[in-house]
Amino acid sequence: MRDNLRNFLEVKNATNTSADLYFYGDIVSSWLGAWDDTDQYPDSVKNFLDEHKGKDLNIYVNSNGGSVFAGIAIYNMLKRHNGHKTVYIDGLAASISSVIALVGDEVVCPSNAYIMIHEPWSCVQGNSTEMRKAADLLDNIRETIINIYEENLNEGIDIEEVKEMVQAETWLNGVESVKYFKNVTLTDEVNMVACASELYDKYNKVPENILNKEASEEVEEKINLDYYKAKLKMYEM
Repeated sequence: MRDNLRNFLEVKNATNTSADLYFYGDIVSSWLGAWDDTDQYPDSVKNFLDEHKGKDLNIYVNSNGGSVFAGIAIYNMLKRHNGHKTVYIDGLAASISSVIALVGDEVVCPSNAYIMIHEPWSCVQGNSTEMRKAADLLDNIRETIINIYEENLNEGIDIEEVKEMVQAETWLNGVESVKYFKNVTLTDEVNMVACASELYDKYNKVPENILNKEASEEVEEKINLDYYKAKLKMYEM
């Protein structure tokens, strides 16, 4: 059985006191759902943390999100980790990866990076009873995510405002993220490339600058490849 995260992290920095953890792909449930070596899943994150018990973590995020349950599991594992956690939002912490990013004791966010929050969504097939159950489940998941956001809000921020932002799909740049979430440190903007999976049709309000229309042909090809892989995977389910 393959282990994408273990292979991906072999070339990353680790010392006796610290280790680097990267979320640069989609968040998936297991290696079966990983299309790319950068896709992350709970079992591999657990193995990584077991190898680096007690160490400080540098956590780098540039992800569109993915599986809610996998992301919450990862958040809880990181929350329990005994070591200082510094999160660097290198480009985008969207959807469930926004939850993972907030686990940091310090969250470093450039002014042109983004935290995106939105309603959870899913695909469902079946009769009206099954669809109502799915809607109820999505409501429960939304409340779980909002509870995590509430735990990480700055003092004085009304959770009702955040609920409205979640419903509307809200993209917070670094300056705005500092306003809402505690432990966020603002840094100068950095050059970045587009995240390579489904930004073009996955979300409704993607800021123009994060699409990075001047991305290289190599990056654009990867975006297209990941798009078609995702579509193929959807039809195979």
